[in-house]
Order: sequence, then C-alpha cells, then structure tokens
Amino acid sequence: MTRLHLFDLDGTLMRGSAAAVEISRQLGVSAEIAGLERDFLLRGMAPDEFAVRARELWGELTEDHVAAAFAGAPWLSGIKEVWADIRSRGEYCAVISLSPDFFVQRLLAWGVHAAHGSRWPAVPFLEPVERAGILNASAKVKIADRLCEEFGLIRSDCVAYGDSMSDAEIFASVPLSVAVNADHHVSDLAVLAYRGGDLREPYELVQSRR
Repeated sequence: MTRLHLFDLDGTLMRGSAAAVEISRQLGVSAEIAGLERDFLLRGMAPDEFAVRARELWGELTEDHVAAAFAGAPWLSGIKEVWADIRSRGEYCAVISLSPDFFVQRLLAWGVHAAHGSRWPAVPFLEPVERAGILNASAKVKIADRLCEEFGLIRSDCVAYGDSMSDAEIFASVPLSVAVNADHHVSDLAVLAYRGGDLREPYELVQSRR
C-alpha cells in the first residue's frame, strides 16, 4: 500500500519551538514574538493577523538570519532518515505548515517530496504580507487533497503527523494520525501518540499499523 505522509513543522518536526520563534531569536525580538504566540494559541488570533504583525517585527530580516534560524532550530533526530526510507518504499512525504514558505521550503533539501508554507514576500522584505497567502487549518486539508491528486492517491492513503490545534482538521480527514509531542487540542483525536526527540520512533509506530 502506497502512503502519503503529511508532516506539520512547528512543534512536530521541531520540538518545543516554531519557525517564528527561531527567526525572532536571530533578530533579538523573542519577547515580542512570544506575545504574538500567546495571542495565537490562547486568544484566537487568526494566522493572517499573526503573519502581518510578525512581518512588522522582522523588518531587518536577511537570508543569513533565516539560514541561522534553520540551522539552529531544535529539529527531531532522524528526519532525513525517515524521509529516505519513505522514498525507498515508493511512498511520498510532504510538509504542510502555517509558517513562512521561505523557511519551510528549506526542508526540500532534506528529501521531502513537497514543502508547503504560507506565502510570504521574498527576503529581504520589500513588500507587505498578503493575507490571502497565509495558510490556516482548512488550507492544510486542501493542500493534502492536491498532493493526493498529484501522487495518484486518496485521503485514505494518508498519514498525518502533528501537534496542535492547526492539525485538528487534517487529523479528522485521514484514517491514521500521529500526535507528536502534542497538546490537548489533538492528543485525543490522534490514533497514535508519541513523545520524544526522534522521528524514527513515531514512524515505526506507523509502520506497525500496516
């Protein structure tokens, strides 16, 4: 059976952190982004509003900042190995994240078939964020459907890995879901659950469900 493995980024591939947090650390605005994160997680700030306000904090962002943020992020161990194994089986893997595409797409170099993030202007920024390009939870499901069509699969062929509220809709849309270091928003929705620092371990749980 061919599968499409769908990975969230923030809090899932990256333990205890997010792209916005790592980028902000490079710019010295960690406290400010923490406030936005609280508004997003606890007070229902919409993803597009978060992006617009984060763009205001990141006016001095350069490609060097992005590269340093990516390199220094607390990635789970075994990501490249898992994606290599998926490819070796003739299966597919993709990352779908609300985080900026200029960060998410760096994962293509690690062997993922597709990497989708919110559409941001090029770095360094010369333009504002367009709200229409910022993804939300529903957009994750739509992108998953497009990937299924591209790879000749259907939703029942998918496995979703996630950790938070933005993954709830995609967890509900596929038969097999894995809560990776997850919060209460999805821990009760997932078929499988994992806490730890190595992606190979939840991937092995998925392989055991064939």
